[in-house]
Amino acid sequence: MSGNNASAATSKNSFNLFKWVKSGKGQKVAVIVTFMIAPLLLLLTFTYLPFFKMIEFSMYNMKYIGPREFVGLENYKEVFSRSDIFGAFKLSIYYMGASIVQLALALYFATLLSFKTKGGSFFKGAVFFPYLVCGIAVGFVFKFFYTRGFVFDTILQAIGFDLEKLPYWLKDTKINNISLAATSVWRYMGQNMVLFIGAIMSVDSELYESSSLDGANKWQQFKYIILPSIKTIVVLNLILSITGSLSAFEPPYVITGGTFGTATFFVMMNRIAHEHQKVGLASAMAVVLLGIIIIATILQKVFFAVAFNDGDDNSKKTAKRMKKNKKEVA
Repeated sequence: MSGNNASAATSKNSFNLFKWVKSGKGQKVAVIVTFMIAPLLLLLTFTYLPFFKMIEFSMYNMKYIGPREFVGLENYKEVFSRSDIFGAFKLSIYYMGASIVQLALALYFATLLSFKTKGGSFFKGAVFFPYLVCGIAVGFVFKFFYTRGFVFDTILQAIGFDLEKLPYWLKDTKINNISLAATSVWRYMGQNMVLFIGAIMSVDSELYESSSLDGANKWQQFKYIILPSIKTIVVLNLILSITGSLSAFEPPYVITGGTFGTATFFVMMNRIAHEHQKVGLASAMAVVLLGIIIIATILQKVFFAVAFNDGDDNSKKTAKRMKKNKKEVA
């Protein structure tokens, strides 16, 4: 008798599960799970597993093919002790400076083009177009642009400069990194400009009308209306640009091949991994780079949280305390 009861309870449970699967909620869950499986598998296969394997490889002295020797943290010590590797981070300063110039120009043009301007649509497309071009193609374009006697030198000669007095833009160590960093300004300015335009367009137009009636000029409108309203996008773009400058790769790799003192940390890592076949050391460099980017991002967020604190957070905390006190009194 008890066996029959158990079988009846089992069949009842299975029937309930089948009924739930056929219900709208069950089908919704099934669809969500089905569509999640493929992206999660791809993410696990091509992102997380390679990342943990990279950490494992950083503990070995190894090549792509051949025996491995466990060396522990020796590769990390070598990354910090070799001046040619860790010193390559100094070149990131050039790309950081270029990112500041790029964001300033993008914000300037975005402010102009957010309002009615003749030819504004054409100019937006023209500035945004370089971002759509492959980075390798951009590298080849600027490789010929900076070559001695080619496009840039021809333009400068046309306005009166003497070719013999012009520097070698890609060989002169005093200026070649500035030349390479300038390519990122040309390529990424349009992307940031479009983001800024979207943020500026979301600002209430009545604020401009009210400020105009009060006698505010365009600079005052930008300073007291536009900039505070889009500060979140400004901070986000600045963080992404600065952290991206730490991993600059395409301009020095394609244009100069990392020669004449232009090898960034990423170029050095690629050279050590593929030319010297020191996979363990290159993996350690990648882990160190990731750690530095994470630390830089946290420091930037903390800095901007303090620098852009306009009292909103304090007012919210004060309001919460007042509500709490009212409840306690009641």
